[in-house]
Amino acid sequence: MRFLMHVSCPTEPWNQYFRDGTAGEKISRIVEDLKPEAAYFTAQDGKRGGIFVVNLEKASDMPRYAEPFFMTFNASVEFLLAMTPKDLQDAGLDQIGKKWK
Repeated sequence: MRFLMHVSCPTEPWNQYFRDGTAGEKISRIVEDLKPEAAYFTAQDGKRGGIFVVNLEKASDMPRYAEPFFMTFNASVEFLLAMTPKDLQDAGLDQIGKKWK
């Protein structure tokens, strides 16, 4: 299933990695290993981070994606289920709406 993985990193240890010149290598290594469908880097609430589009086949895949960010950047990670328009169409919204009206 497709998920948006939201990663939020506190300023430390990022600032230390920028100062010592290893930030780029560290993030590149993680992204190369995870091979997300897409990766977008951003800042939110004063913290560096990113949004990654990833495909997980089972719940036990989550640590493989989250742990590199936890261990390297002391990050917080959220997984948000993402549906395509086709997924939403296949959800049977009309039937659900009739059942719960």
